[in-house]
Amino acid sequence: METFILNHNVYKGILNVNFYMSNPKLGKSSKGKDMHYSIGALIKKDNKYLLIDRNVLPYGFACPAGHVDGEETPEKAIRREVNEETGLIVESLKLTISGELDGNWCSKGITTHYWYIFECKVSGNLNRDERETKSVGWYSREEIKKLKLEPSWGYWFEKLRII
Repeated sequence: METFILNHNVYKGILNVNFYMSNPKLGKSSKGKDMHYSIGALIKKDNKYLLIDRNVLPYGFACPAGHVDGEETPEKAIRREVNEETGLIVESLKLTISGELDGNWCSKGITTHYWYIFECKVSGNLNRDERETKSVGWYSREEIKKLKLEPSWGYWFEKLRII
């Protein structure tokens, strides 16, 4: 299992605010620390990726993403999160990459997450969640390079050679 480390100072001094998340699945990292499980959706159309500008911590542009809750599978979690954040329905999905990411702070105060990143095919009409997102849009690789990305997505976009 690979462990990836992000800049630990990104959210230094921000209070641990519990937003509307339910009960994230908890595990232990390769270093024995508490760890959450997270999912992210790569949704592509006409050579552009669907990104949200997050209205809740951690801030920045990101693909639709969230925690795996309780006994939920990553596949069920990705379908739920995509629908919650964008109104879209995941028709098919394929696991693209997964791995443990250290220094990946969340509003629950956990700093290590095991990520599952899926390529998703979707249907329906885009309808953003106004509580969780400032905006939702389609961005080219060149446009993504210029955005202020949520830190974990900066890592995944580089790892996947999207940017």
